Amino acid sequence: MPNWKPAVIVINSQQGDEASEQRIKGETLSKGSTLYVRYVEPEPGPTGGTTRATIKISQNELKIMRHGEVESEQTFQQGKRLPGFYRSPYTRFNLSTDTSKLDSRLDESGGSVAWEYDLWVHEEITGHFVISLHIQEEV
Repeated sequence: MPNWKPAVIVINSQQGDEASEQRIKGETLSKGSTLYVRYVEPEPGPTGGTTRATIKISQNELKIMRHGEVESEQTFQQGKRLPGFYRSPYTRFNLSTDTSKLDSRLDESGGSVAWEYDLWVHEEITGHFVISLHIQEEV
């Protein structure tokens, strides 16, 4: 059975002039050189349901998978545009992420990841995002 450890996750997001910070309780699991982070999103979905997020952080890739009321997948690799999708009770569409920066600094108790990307929906850029994720294992 995997040994998930409790953690505090801080997500900072910036799109244009809009910035936000979320502090979330979650869990981490280390498998070789890959770190998994999972948590329940603090905001309810479009109809009040819950969404669970799992983030897979490996050496040159970050993948965010969301399951529940909202289903989505986004993959980030520096210098690459990669496909993904978004589905909710009200809408669904394919998307892609064009990542210009991906920097991860991890150790056994957590660490940080920062990335910057353009989000494409229907072959148009819909936003430029700067995200940082800080993970600290609870002791």
